Amino acid sequence: MPTNVQMKRCIARERGALVFWSPDAAQRRPGARMQILDVFSLQVATGYTRDPQGRLLLEAQPSLAAGRSWSLAKAAQLIRNDVRPHRWVALQQDRRAWGLFWAGGGLQHCRELLAAQASGAEPSSALKSSALVPVTPEALLRVLLDLEAEQPGAGRGSSAPRSWRPGRAANPWKLVAGTSLAWMVVLGITVAGFLAVLERQDRQLELLLERSAPASQAP
Repeated sequence: MPTNVQMKRCIARERGALVFWSPDAAQRRPGARMQILDVFSLQVATGYTRDPQGRLLLEAQPSLAAGRSWSLAKAAQLIRNDVRPHRWVALQQDRRAWGLFWAGGGLQHCRELLAAQASGAEPSSALKSSALVPVTPEALLRVLLDLEAEQPGAGRGSSAPRSWRPGRAANPWKLVAGTSLAWMVVLGITVAGFLAVLERQDRQLELLLERSAPASQAP
């Protein structure tokens, strides 16, 4: 399908990291801003720290609003040096890139690429830190909207921004717009999956027709 081909063209290897670019080549600039996503746990990088051995650890939360952005060079450096390099993709902060990533099959394709890379390099590295989160409407809504309610002690020790704070009235129009956008993404993912099934069926039908054609032409 055209969308699927376009989505695959957005994926590239840059400085040792998997990057999901805008389909517009003019937007693929070295200074483009990136967010780093853990495609297996559906979390967005908010910063980094180091373990007792001095190894870099990216910290993440299941919220785009809480995620930080970096330049391409910095994002690639963080992904390369993280102890779990086969979990992360650098997603360009671009409207078309986000659409193809979340609703055009980019997320699932990046999962497959990184899982294959991890199985060939370090079989246990891909899933040793965070469990695999299924790509469900609920999981995507949690990422696209900050659905985590404020609880005592929640977020302690983290300076990441929140999209909602106690004592601040939420804008109902922003909530409606955000919810509508999230459901549009979920619908797009469902449609993309349906179209992928149809594409596979079309290919199988074409193969059957190609095989049956010589038999029908035989004397």
